[in-house]
Amino acid sequence: MGRQLRDPRIETREARLKLKQRHEPYWRLIHPGCHLGYRKGVLGGVWMLRRLKSDSRYTKMVLGDADDMTDSDGIIILSFKGSLQKAFGIIESSNPCQKNLTVNYAVNHYLIWYKQNRKAYTETASCIEAHIRPLLGTKLIADLTTREIKLWHQKLAEQPARKRSSSFGGQQFKLLPQTDDQKRSRRNTANRILTVLKAILNKAFQEEYVNSDLAWKRVKPFANVDEPVIRFLNQNECVRLINACQIDLRNLVKGALYSGCRYGELAKLQVKDISITQASVYIQPSKSNKGRHVPLTVEGLSLFKSLIIGKLGDQYVFTKLDNKPWGKNHYTRLLKDACEAAKILPAISFHELRHTYASFLAQKGADLLTISKLLGHADTRVTSRHYAHLCDRTLANAVNSLLPNFLSLEKTNMVHVTADLYV
Repeated sequence: MGRQLRDPRIETREARLKLKQRHEPYWRLIHPGCHLGYRKGVLGGVWMLRRLKSDSRYTKMVLGDADDMTDSDGIIILSFKGSLQKAFGIIESSNPCQKNLTVNYAVNHYLIWYKQNRKAYTETASCIEAHIRPLLGTKLIADLTTREIKLWHQKLAEQPARKRSSSFGGQQFKLLPQTDDQKRSRRNTANRILTVLKAILNKAFQEEYVNSDLAWKRVKPFANVDEPVIRFLNQNECVRLINACQIDLRNLVKGALYSGCRYGELAKLQVKDISITQASVYIQPSKSNKGRHVPLTVEGLSLFKSLIIGKLGDQYVFTKLDNKPWGKNHYTRLLKDACEAAKILPAISFHELRHTYASFLAQKGADLLTISKLLGHADTRVTSRHYAHLCDRTLANAVNSLLPNFLSLEKTNMVHVTADLYV
């Protein structure tokens, strides 16, 4: 465990004198699930250790008095450095080893780290609760075998996809996968869940909670199942869909087609994010942790101008008919009904409007880097997987320029053959 930890608030006497006295200690994360704390009192402070238990609750203990008034003796009165050393000694002596560490314990630590360092916490936690905790949560990591993880992975691929269900009616499922594409899709989903499990177990291994990672390292994902099946609308389908939408959804659909934004990005868009003079929309940092400016066409700018008239800077650009903001999945039923009315079957997802935006750009000659920046991808690899076949005109140009015109040759040869017959 590393010892070179700093905290300018509590590591010196002078700094601690400036702190306000309060009941809750000033905590500093020193190890996953473990915090060193300083609680200031009237006649000096005390050092404390807070640790996360396997049931997601914290335990607290006093390490000793702080050297606020008296020099450290290394036993009862501790400096910041001395308190760290004592805390790490306690952590190491009581650190759960490979004999009793469960997957649930590793999950708890992983989710704490994930919430502080990554986005999409809700989706990741939901995936864990649905697919990892129920079957593997109580297992000891030391007892996990490669075969057991492989069987769990295979079962994920064979079971039907979950439906969005009411909390009152229990979880519902779709039909078992039948077609090759359905089976490919389920295997792709199983691979993504396997990636989450491996991330959890790897985190436990990196923190020295377990001695070996071979059991899950030997489990390989299904091969050749992540080929993206990209669906996008043509211009006529876009017009039919727009006309079939009720007014609030229509604005949202047009906004996606003009900007390529994700549903969540549009739902959070505020008036202050629209620049009329620059004819652009600023998208706050979201999935890729980077903000971006998206230029608008004349028609796109006209739409956004009409939506922000009379609104204040902190108001939402897109709202529902009742003037309330769009929430998660609020569009789902409305979009499905609009697709049915527009004869777009099977119904598209909202994300496929984003694909449509990118596909129009690609077919008009935009390069991958440009499309990547407009969509807010972290790099061009994601863009390439989805749209490279539309952007790359080299193959088409080679075919058109290098292959002979067989029809013309055929007519020429027929003339020669006919002439030869009469010679």
